[in-house]
Amino acid sequence: MVYTANEKRYDSMTYNRSGRSGLLLPALSLGLWHNFGGVDKYENGRAMVRHAFDLGITHFDLANNYGPPAGSAEENFGRILSQDMAPYRDEMIISTKAGYYMWQGPYGEWGSRKYLVSSLDQSLKRMGLDYVDIFYHHRPDPNTPLEETMGALDAIVRSGKALYVGISNYSAEQTAEASAILKRLGTPCLIHQPSYSMLNRWIEDGLQDVLDQEGIGSIVFSPLAGGVLTDRYLGGVPADSRAGGASVFLQSNDLTEAKMAKVRKLNEYAQERGQTLAQMALAWVVRGGRVTSALIGASRVSQIDDNVAALNNLAFTEEELRRIENVLALPN
Repeated sequence: MVYTANEKRYDSMTYNRSGRSGLLLPALSLGLWHNFGGVDKYENGRAMVRHAFDLGITHFDLANNYGPPAGSAEENFGRILSQDMAPYRDEMIISTKAGYYMWQGPYGEWGSRKYLVSSLDQSLKRMGLDYVDIFYHHRPDPNTPLEETMGALDAIVRSGKALYVGISNYSAEQTAEASAILKRLGTPCLIHQPSYSMLNRWIEDGLQDVLDQEGIGSIVFSPLAGGVLTDRYLGGVPADSRAGGASVFLQSNDLTEAKMAKVRKLNEYAQERGQTLAQMALAWVVRGGRVTSALIGASRVSQIDDNVAALNNLAFTEEELRRIENVLALPN
């Protein structure tokens, strides 16, 4: 059956301007970090991409190494584009990244011009695209001069292989330096992708100020702290959960009793707001306009519905914010 997008897909989604650019991004974007790889069920991933687009999520975030195996998320997304989304390409923001290990040898990771250009060429081939909308350097490289890395991003835009460029996991100081180089080259940094959640607030210690000063947007990953800020672990660690398995991103010993006591109190506040804990956590992240978009992950279509429903209540009273701050200030 031929896919036809929901005619009302733009009616209720919130779109925010990325820094001082002309680009609007949905308040929630779909990340393909997990559940879209070659080991996952293709039709489930396909259904999630289509459903997200039907809800007004126009931005789909990938990286060269997403899978597993590495590269397979881009391959699967390319299949979805070909089967379903090709008529809507100009309505979509597609991003990918390079920086982490991707192939053997000295040119398969970090931030050299050789690696970045080669990686993007591979990504475009996997997805069947002529260009991506945003190309990120995925992590700072301690050994390659920043001028080379930023020069490669500038050259990639000028080649037509990306419309915009961004950075991810850069500190406040690194971000300011990278932005200055890109401005001199004539290709401003569009966006920064850091981790950020109620339980991980490092970007508030300088990075957000730099982004405001430089006119750079932000799209945050792990806004639900790897699933901790959901109802998944309120009653313990399920055997089939990420923390209950062999995940390197979340382990059961991360879920201390003190941390879970905080999470249970936050869950009470969310219920008072008529939201799930996940919905309140997403609303808290994008409140106030300092975050352009939050990346959501999903393993099934219904999770996308649940997350998008967070946008129905983004307002917090001063009393709500005070109570949340008091809980977050408690030790883990």
